[in-house]
Amino acid sequence: MIPSGDRLPLGAVSWSLFEAGRNPFVMLVTIYVFMPYFSTIMVGDPIRGQALVAAYGQWAGWIVALTAPLLGASIDRIGPRKPLLLASTAVMAGLMISLWWARPDGSGLGIIGVVVAAAVINVMFGYTEVLHNAMLAQAAGQRLAHKASGLGLALSNAISVMVLIFVLWAFALPGTVPWSWIPAEPLFGLNPADHEPERIVGPIAGMLFLIGALPLFLFTPDMARSNSSIGQALRGGGCALLGMVGKLRGHRDMSIFLCARMLYVDAMTAVLLFSGVYAAGVMNWDTLSMLGYGVLLSIFAAFGGILGSKLDAALGPKTAIQIEVLMTLLGLCAVIGISPERILYLWSYDKATAVPLWDGPFFRTLPDLVYLLVGFSNAAFITASYASSRTLLLRLTPPGESGTFFGIFALSGTATVWLGSMLVHMATEAYQSQQAGMAAIAILMGCGLIGMCFVRGGRAFKEE
Repeated sequence: MIPSGDRLPLGAVSWSLFEAGRNPFVMLVTIYVFMPYFSTIMVGDPIRGQALVAAYGQWAGWIVALTAPLLGASIDRIGPRKPLLLASTAVMAGLMISLWWARPDGSGLGIIGVVVAAAVINVMFGYTEVLHNAMLAQAAGQRLAHKASGLGLALSNAISVMVLIFVLWAFALPGTVPWSWIPAEPLFGLNPADHEPERIVGPIAGMLFLIGALPLFLFTPDMARSNSSIGQALRGGGCALLGMVGKLRGHRDMSIFLCARMLYVDAMTAVLLFSGVYAAGVMNWDTLSMLGYGVLLSIFAAFGGILGSKLDAALGPKTAIQIEVLMTLLGLCAVIGISPERILYLWSYDKATAVPLWDGPFFRTLPDLVYLLVGFSNAAFITASYASSRTLLLRLTPPGESGTFFGIFALSGTATVWLGSMLVHMATEAYQSQQAGMAAIAILMGCGLIGMCFVRGGRAFKEE
């Protein structure tokens, strides 16, 4: 029962908490802590490590691309979301917790075990996203859906930053700095020599997910059971998907935009997902540096939504997207040209003779600082592009058909979710270079930018 006021009901807040509890897995495990540890320490070869991370992303992406759109199109015909969501949540949380046994010597959960676990978690992550989104209308109603959605994103960012700061304070900084407000050694007796501070983030992410998910199962209303069988629901969902794609006929600019978006969003997602593995392997950043990097980038990413809004209003969403993709592409090219001994391709840096920028525990060299500043730019413009893409979709959508085209928008987001990871995998393996893997992302992003040049419309209102 949705109340008549503007206050979100308990079921809607619980819906938002589910998203907030799920997001720390991406920050702690996928980007900044566990996978950099996996690729550099467990695998022992950063190039092979990046290829393995890209491989499981590619395999999981194939499964999600083939199955998640059908699940989304069929779920209304199936009825209740909670049984499938509960099963997916349990599998994800259990596998996250299992990462604690991924020891550096390969005992316990070995390299293949980590790859399989990560692939399954990513598939389940895609399914929970579909099922969770499908509960929004029931949880908050049409009138308050935007508030619940915004609350989920805000809580996700806030909790992720707080968890990164906690891991930095509790496990990474102790023993490295003489600051009085930092524990003298990692909490709970974790042993840095056995890389337990890196491995503990898996159980932390799993427990946070379970805690964040519990209110949804207790308080968020679910759909009633339908009279359709699973087979009937899947057949109906398949027909709905075909009908949805058929809606693109006669909408040239929308079709071009969605194709271009598939390319540049895939590339931008790959930039985020591989930034930690790349920095650990190329810049030789340790867990302490990666956590500091994650905290700072998360803060700058929050400004991206404001930046996208300002560019949309001043230039129109089409031009805004072109600027945002171009700036991210330039930033990616800059990242490829930075290493501990080189700055932006041209300038050599001798760490042995150079004076440190400060006496802190991380980001002490000029290449570190330049890499960090480029990361700030990428985080802001990537976030801005996500916001501007939604705005352009609304500008290109025919009146009265926003539901259909937002469905296509969501479908286009999963159809090629595997492409960025596949290109990174292929290029890293072929050239035995982490830089080559990132260069493949740059090519993909460039193709998306070129596609945007052929989209008509979406200029600023004063120009139309």
